[in-house]
Amino acid sequence: MHHPTFPSPTPARLVLLLIALLLLPNRVWAVSVDAGHWDLTADKLTRIEEPPTLIAEGNVVLEKKEPVGPAPAQRPPSPDDRPEEGKAPDVPPGQTAVELKTVTTVKADRVSYDLTRGLLTLQGNLLIDIGADQLTADSGTIDLEKTTGSFDNATVVRQEKNLHFEGQLIEKTGSLTYHIEDGWVVTCKLQPGQVPPWSFAAADVDLTDGGYAVLSHATFRIKDVPVLYSPVMVLPAKRKRQTGLLFPSFSFSDQDGFGIETPLFINLSPSADLTLYPRYLANRGVMAGAEFRYVLDANSKGMLMGNFLDDKLSDPSEVDYYRDGRFTHTNADRYWIRGKADQDIGPWTTRLDLDIASDLDYLREFNTSSTGFTASQENFSQVFGRGFNDKTNKYRENTAATLRSWDYGASLLGEVIAVNDITEQVYTPDNPSRSWSLPSLTYSGLVPIAFLGGPDFQWDANYTNFWRDEGVGAQRIDFMPMVTTGIPLSPYVEANVTGGIRNTAYLIDDNGASDWQDKDSENRFLSHLTGEVGTTLMRDFAIDFGGAHTLSHTVRPFVSYVHTSIPNREVLPQFDEIDQLEEENAIYYGFNNFFSLAGERNGREFDREYAFFKVKQGFDLRSEKSDAPLTPIMAETGLYPLERMRLKYTTEIDLYGDGAFLHSIDADYSSDRGDRLSLDYRFNELTDVNSVRTSLWYLLPYNFAAGYSLERAIEQDETIEEIVRLRFVQPCWSVEFSADTTPGDQTFMITFRLANIGNPLGLGL
Repeated sequence: MHHPTFPSPTPARLVLLLIALLLLPNRVWAVSVDAGHWDLTADKLTRIEEPPTLIAEGNVVLEKKEPVGPAPAQRPPSPDDRPEEGKAPDVPPGQTAVELKTVTTVKADRVSYDLTRGLLTLQGNLLIDIGADQLTADSGTIDLEKTTGSFDNATVVRQEKNLHFEGQLIEKTGSLTYHIEDGWVVTCKLQPGQVPPWSFAAADVDLTDGGYAVLSHATFRIKDVPVLYSPVMVLPAKRKRQTGLLFPSFSFSDQDGFGIETPLFINLSPSADLTLYPRYLANRGVMAGAEFRYVLDANSKGMLMGNFLDDKLSDPSEVDYYRDGRFTHTNADRYWIRGKADQDIGPWTTRLDLDIASDLDYLREFNTSSTGFTASQENFSQVFGRGFNDKTNKYRENTAATLRSWDYGASLLGEVIAVNDITEQVYTPDNPSRSWSLPSLTYSGLVPIAFLGGPDFQWDANYTNFWRDEGVGAQRIDFMPMVTTGIPLSPYVEANVTGGIRNTAYLIDDNGASDWQDKDSENRFLSHLTGEVGTTLMRDFAIDFGGAHTLSHTVRPFVSYVHTSIPNREVLPQFDEIDQLEEENAIYYGFNNFFSLAGERNGREFDREYAFFKVKQGFDLRSEKSDAPLTPIMAETGLYPLERMRLKYTTEIDLYGDGAFLHSIDADYSSDRGDRLSLDYRFNELTDVNSVRTSLWYLLPYNFAAGYSLERAIEQDETIEEIVRLRFVQPCWSVEFSADTTPGDQTFMITFRLANIGNPLGLGL
């Protein structure tokens, strides 16, 4: 046996495998596997004739290269293709150089290449880099023709999802597919030698590109301690979104008993998905849940969610359940359907909002899971910029609206408004239900009156068909043209006046209402005049406060006049605020203050609002108000002491005995690191409202975070809901414990969140 070698004084770093193969007999070259696409570098190369084998030793690197783009067309050689004298051509005449890129890199201490079978045997510090995947092992074999292989004590890291697989034996069954025996997987990046904080161990794992990681006899482990077992488990191993089970959450409640929710994500297309949320509650039954999402572009997206439960507890025999929870519903079919969609259709901007609940108790009873009211409110608000009516609101609005605007200053708005009434009231024609708008069309605009050189003409024209299941309905046409103009009193005084008329006509359907059986139409005509005079004063003050060097103060005192005259005052059907308009003849006066800061912080200039204060009061000029002509004082103040902090207080003060009958406080703060605090307080003596709502999320040392939220009706001395949360966060996982207290019930929930296992799709496709 002959063993020729190719020594060199220094390591042979750029020796082509193709050159080595050309030195072999022609019959060997004929069975080689695309050798021309591989480059080889090594410290030492040895060729064995029987069997035909090439052995590379020391810092062996194999690189597979492919052309970038299509191969260029060839042309016949020409005299211009002759090389310069004494210089060999780099490219054969008539051809163009082809750019190559490296798609696969193989490294090892020793590589043996069987040229007859196209088989690589690799030993020592084995590394295969395919771009999307990286494989390391002690040793292994590779079939270059089939792109398959077998590796001992191997690890596979899938870069895009940070999936980390290890196994005693890993078989590469395809381009990016593997079979793993006696191994484990973790969906986060690990440092070399790091013990995974959690993992899924399995006897067998099939990892497919464009598919799943299917685990047989799998156990979920924390550190190396088995916690859960499953005969089959599916994990998202695809580099794109895919169908798969998400990690479950567990709960225990005084009312519900033990609960478990096991979401299933279904990838419908690159722009749409469906998530199923089956939830088992031991004392109630199985709650079905689903969430459908789609994204077409930045302005066209939608989300629809629904839950349904045939509730075993909602039975008249469950006396303790109704008494302890203070529930009023009697239905066993419990559900909540909600959704939103934004869709641009040509020049039309369309919005859809759905909010349909079986009963008001549902919204506060089922609030702890990922499909509860709080989670849904946060999710929809984040994606669409708008949420739902408060969960204590008994009238759930469902709307579909489309808007088109024109360059000349006009717009057309079409709306359909349906009300899901869950008050459990019994309505009659003389005790009407809430009205629906089926449909409402509004054409409005503002255009300058060119020939007058200043005034603006504006109008609002509305048609609405009001429908009621019980009680009077009507078709209403409301038209209000107005003219607005400025008055040049002086360079330091701003003045404007607006005047117009308004006509509202009704075509009435009594629908059994006794008060309207003799009337089929009504009409109301009114005139409206407003005017305002004010001035704006500004001054800058030099300060030195937190990087700010200037405090700007703007004050605007004003006096306004409002006059509304209704010559023929008729009783009208009541649907909205337009029907409730009253005569008015009043003077209002007040002043607005605005404060802002300007300066430089961390090398960057800033200019932001700092505070405001507004106060307003009116004097009623109507004779019947002569004993108490002064309207309540309305005051509002806000403070922004930090860039991410907002404080706002509103009050109304009656001067004839009631005093300050309204208070409202809104406060919120968020830090750069993720702390959040909010407070909402409402008090209205006239409507018997006295409630507070607060929430806190604070990051603690040692990777802990704590949360607290409270919603309390002070007037009724009742806590509507109180939630305490504690979360422990690690780079690859987190666990959260929460306790939710409502009247008659306390629910405890534990939720695991694992890296890359959860909602695999956001709406920012």
